[in-house]
Amino acid sequence: MRVIVVGGGINGLLVSRRLVQEGVSVQLLERGEPGQESSWAGGGIVSPLYPWRYAEPVTALASHAQQAYPALVAALRDETGIDSELERCGLLFVNTPDAEPALAWAAGRQMPVQTLTRAELHAGWSGLAADADTGLFFPTLAHVRNPRLLQALQAMLGRHPLAQVLIDAEVEAVLPAAAGHAAGVRLRSGQLLHADAVVVCAGAWTAQLLAGAGVTLPIRPVRGQMQLYKTAPGSLPGMILRDGHYLIPRRDGHVLCGSTLEDAGFDKHTTEVAGQELAAAVRAIWPALAKQPLLRQWAGLRPFAPNGVPFIGPLPGQQGIWINAGQFRNGLVLAPASAEVLTDQLLGRQGRIDPAPYQPGRASQSPEG
Repeated sequence: MRVIVVGGGINGLLVSRRLVQEGVSVQLLERGEPGQESSWAGGGIVSPLYPWRYAEPVTALASHAQQAYPALVAALRDETGIDSELERCGLLFVNTPDAEPALAWAAGRQMPVQTLTRAELHAGWSGLAADADTGLFFPTLAHVRNPRLLQALQAMLGRHPLAQVLIDAEVEAVLPAAAGHAAGVRLRSGQLLHADAVVVCAGAWTAQLLAGAGVTLPIRPVRGQMQLYKTAPGSLPGMILRDGHYLIPRRDGHVLCGSTLEDAGFDKHTTEVAGQELAAAVRAIWPALAKQPLLRQWAGLRPFAPNGVPFIGPLPGQQGIWINAGQFRNGLVLAPASAEVLTDQLLGRQGRIDPAPYQPGRASQSPEG
């Protein structure tokens, strides 16, 4: 079996990995350099932000992915020598207004959570802002250093005999199978490539790419901006989330602050307004960090889909064309499970995750929201 995968972000890379492990020959096409869009730009928290607020299909994918990440990171480290730095440091939610639903959600899933009083909060997290009054700490939640994870996946595929990664290979059109012709793609260069199936993992650009084939999907770009600081390693005990903004401490003392939500189309420029918002978030969460110099600010484009539920499966009326996109803010979070759902369907077998909630055919019935 031969498959073309369009898009070299985390979803395209992990789908390609799973397919070659199943003996499928894969051509991975990326219009630029693999792993340089939203998969790189995000923070790498292996959990949806405020996970109790998400629809059950998102929770199902997140749960499977969280279980899969330790083995995935270990395998890639063995295969490539690259450590993706999966850190189970826990996530602290500060002054969360819906603490009761959060606790009920955690109890229903037997997920450990600690309720912290003001005194306990400041005793264990002494750098928090003075107005931090309550805390919910989920000790099992982790983050992964996403740029290194992407590097490891690229290295693995670069060595695999069934994988071919083509860079600067911009897809102009996706071509469904027709009488006498296999599915395929047409590149901007004019070159035609054909395979038994085409899997579109083009993130925020997915709807734009498929529009030429007459397919309408409610996926659109939402810009997110991030900042990077540096402090002494271990200064922050774990990840912290407050009022929609978060801090993520890396092993080497780098700390990420994110992120904004902006309807800016395909504009990836950073802005002063977003910079001020993120700097204010740092002061409101961990004031001492705000005294450190800002190292960098960047932006990425997330693929929004209604209710945060991605589209994973075959495109109706487009024979041989499949999609794995629309993970919105949770591309890294859901990626191992998303790849599993796509691969099981493509290979015609029943998997561990029910694929029904993710079918692209639901798009015509999905409200924006």
